[in-house]
Amino acid sequence: MQDQTTPRQITMPRSLFIFSLLYGGLCVLAGVMGTKLASLGHWPLLGDLAVESGIFAFLLLVVMSSAVAELFGQDTANRLVRYGFVPLIVSMVLLTIVIRVIPPAPFWSDQEAFARLLGQGVRMQFAGLIAYGTSQTLNVYLFGRIAGGSGKLLMLRAWIAGLLSQVVDTVLFITISFYGSDLPLMQIMEGQIISKLVLSTIMVPPLIWVFVKLGQRLDGQPG
Repeated sequence: MQDQTTPRQITMPRSLFIFSLLYGGLCVLAGVMGTKLASLGHWPLLGDLAVESGIFAFLLLVVMSSAVAELFGQDTANRLVRYGFVPLIVSMVLLTIVIRVIPPAPFWSDQEAFARLLGQGVRMQFAGLIAYGTSQTLNVYLFGRIAGGSGKLLMLRAWIAGLLSQVVDTVLFITISFYGSDLPLMQIMEGQIISKLVLSTIMVPPLIWVFVKLGQRLDGQPG
């Protein structure tokens, strides 16, 4: 008698599915974008600000993990953060193989530029993983705890959690990546933290509102 099995059906809210796909892609994109230093212009009292471009993708990760926490709870958001390690690690491994193992075509002359822009050392890769995991977990935790959690002061909670998590991310990444070198670590941290705080203030509050409302609409919930 032939054994017949019924495929197991897994139900998943539409918004969580879409946010998860976008989250995984942005985890990879943040690292690629980070190879460019972007100017934020001249600000009164702050001077000229510059930041690595990966922050634009990373702040979207902050917003989406917070939106998932708001819509589906802190445990689900923490799982999203942990699953984010998968595309991060896979992209790091593939880039390392393409740069260091697979030889370039004889007629392709951009190998050196490609390796310089996308090839991070093991220490910086490790720093990126530690900074990502710690700061994103902290963001979800703070977002869920400030002002009593879900349903209250949405944009304020997202803003405060985003600010503090960006400070931690910067301190961890720069310290682990460059400790022991001759670089002025405190000066680098100061500039990066100020730039990220400015961007967090501009981007996070309106975007968390947009993503929560979008999630509710995708799932047919009243917004």
